[in-house]
Amino acid sequence: MAISFDKALGVHAHAMELRTQRAEILANNLANADTPGFKARDIDFQRILREQVGQQDSLALKTTDGQHLPQGEMQSADALLYRSPLQPAVDGNTVETQREIAEFSKNAMDFQASFSFLNSKFKGLTSAIKGE
Repeated sequence: MAISFDKALGVHAHAMELRTQRAEILANNLANADTPGFKARDIDFQRILREQVGQQDSLALKTTDGQHLPQGEMQSADALLYRSPLQPAVDGNTVETQREIAEFSKNAMDFQASFSFLNSKFKGLTSAIKGE
C-alpha cells in the first residue's frame, strides 16, 4: 500500500514553502528600507494557500494548446501585492521597518509551528512503518 504524503502531511508542506517565499520577500523589503522609491511588497498568504490546496483537491486539467497556462503555476502579478504605508516617506519608499520586522517575526514563528507539526507527523509515520 502506497503512502500519499500530500494526504498524510496536509496543508503544512505547502504552508512551509509559502512561508519561505514570504520570508524572502519581507527580507528584501527590509534590505531596501533606505532605497528611494522602493515599494514594499508582500503576498496574501491565506489566499494563495487556499488556492494551492483547492487545486490539489480538484481534478487535473489538460492543456491542449501551447499558450495555455499550466495548472498550479502562480503568476507573479497575482502573487505579489504592494503594501500601503501608514506614513509614506518623502523619497517615495513605502517600507516601514518596524512593520516589516513584526511581519517577518510572525512569519518565522508560523514557519516554526508548521515545521514542528511536520516533524511530529514524520515521527508518527516512521513509527507506523516500523510497527511501534
